[in-house]
Amino acid sequence: MNASMLSYILFSCLLLSVQAEYCGVREIIRYTQRLLDDSSVSCPCRQTAISSCSCLPIPEHGHELACFVDGTKHLMENNNSSNLVITRLYLTFQAQLDRNLCERLAHSDQCQYETKGNVKEFLKKIMTTYQKIDK
Repeated sequence: MNASMLSYILFSCLLLSVQAEYCGVREIIRYTQRLLDDSSVSCPCRQTAISSCSCLPIPEHGHELACFVDGTKHLMENNNSSNLVITRLYLTFQAQLDRNLCERLAHSDQCQYETKGNVKEFLKKIMTTYQKIDK
């Protein structure tokens, strides 16, 4: 095996190891903070009554990614203005779930939650989850 082949193999392994742990933590925190700053939605989530507030899943431990996918998909579908930040978050969460990119988050395809919250509560859950990974 020549030196160029060896360096190519080592470079490929390095890329795979970096990709395997791609959580996009800083990007997700930045996008979530932008949404929190823009979001004026602080009304309570009423699961029974039809209200203008979205009720989004606040995930149980180990089900974060699946719930983040479901919640951001719901926001995309029910947001009159097509918000690129929400779409970007949704695609990032979906990729992480599909490809097991973020090993620090337990992977479950099912979103399990005991409570639902409004948009601000949902975004704060995303923020705290990824801030823990960043430490």
